[in-house]
Amino acid sequence: MPTSSDQDEELSAIAARYARRRADGLGARYDPLEPATCMMLQERERALVRWLRTCGLGHPQHLHLLEVGCGDGSNLLQLLRLGFRPVHLVGNELLQDRAEAARDRLPAAVRILQGNAVDLPLPPASFDVVFQSTVFTSILDLRLQQRLADRMWSLVRPGGGVLWYDFVYDNPGNPDVRGVRVARIRQLFPQSRPTIRRVTLAPPLARLVTRVSPVLYTVCNGVPWLRTHVLCWLPKPNDTGRGEDRT
Repeated sequence: MPTSSDQDEELSAIAARYARRRADGLGARYDPLEPATCMMLQERERALVRWLRTCGLGHPQHLHLLEVGCGDGSNLLQLLRLGFRPVHLVGNELLQDRAEAARDRLPAAVRILQGNAVDLPLPPASFDVVFQSTVFTSILDLRLQQRLADRMWSLVRPGGGVLWYDFVYDNPGNPDVRGVRVARIRQLFPQSRPTIRRVTLAPPLARLVTRVSPVLYTVCNGVPWLRTHVLCWLPKPNDTGRGEDRT
């Protein structure tokens, strides 16, 4: 297990990586008005709708959800549109400026907790869903990855689960991130039997083809090995001790 100083060092490194991305203007690539980003977001939303309809948790208005690494709150906004209630949503963000941006754009009933997710003052088994989106690929310390996974798992009630969206391949042009393979996801959550769906056309390719026509996103995305991300549902066994796939 990492020591407190090891953890603090990695958290400081994560903050520095995000600061570099802002300074380099990389965030502009993911402007929702960009055709490639728009297509990626729409595809992921369809995948989320499919998950909600088949996961067996019931209507989202009844579900309590925590997003770890909620950024500026854009994912939580999407979940509100899909039927989650503000009072049942909690967002956690490590970086203060991003947490403040989330507070500004979300309804007041959505709680935003700033700080390290491992240390969140939340009771165990208090959420139906704990969600992360492209968080683990920014954590390069494998021990901190495991600590965060364990904390997320502890916050899920039996019969709920962890919802995971992240990419699986390394990006040679970005040393600040590292792909998380499916085998690693299983290692992080050994108590679960995950259901995994490949999604999202490789962003560099998506940006290239949508300059010609957005239609080409759908065409290229029909080739499974061109999809770089996974939407993974990791159900937590219920009190009977039997795991069950919910999608």
